[in-house]
Amino acid sequence: MSEEKSENNPFRPPEADLAVEHKTDSELASLGKRLGGVIIDSLLSMIIFLPIMYFTGYLQDAISGQVSILSTLMFGVLGMVVFVILHGYLLHTSGQTIGKRLVGSRIVSVADNQILPLGRLLALRMLPIWVATQIPLVGGLFGVIDALFIFAKDRRCVHDKIAGTKVINVTT
Repeated sequence: MSEEKSENNPFRPPEADLAVEHKTDSELASLGKRLGGVIIDSLLSMIIFLPIMYFTGYLQDAISGQVSILSTLMFGVLGMVVFVILHGYLLHTSGQTIGKRLVGSRIVSVADNQILPLGRLLALRMLPIWVATQIPLVGGLFGVIDALFIFAKDRRCVHDKIAGTKVINVTT
């Protein structure tokens, strides 16, 4: 059959370009975009997590100062699980959390602007800071120090430096 006849064939399978194109700009995301993304992601997590904490009694224990280290670690792990459920697919496919998608930013490698594998993002970008913030009394300080690095010229937090990532604008 000639090529011309196959193009006019009403019974031929449909054609579609299924390649996912990630249009990016190497311009660093602004402080506002980074903050906006974190706020959106945090609100989503709180909507899910606060009822769990309330109905398990953890919230009341935390308010009264009666939380054990084991409970804190357990809820920390649960928080990571909730994070992966909420954002894992988008992080894997586009280097974005829900908040980053909404504000127009993406996590990429500093070396080549490529999206990193989900395992690397979780193991290098999320886990070290999460572990550090679980340390009683000083954990919160680690979280603040991590966040304050955003004001450096390269706008990379400690977790970005550990993982070799940066957050850039996404062009549409």
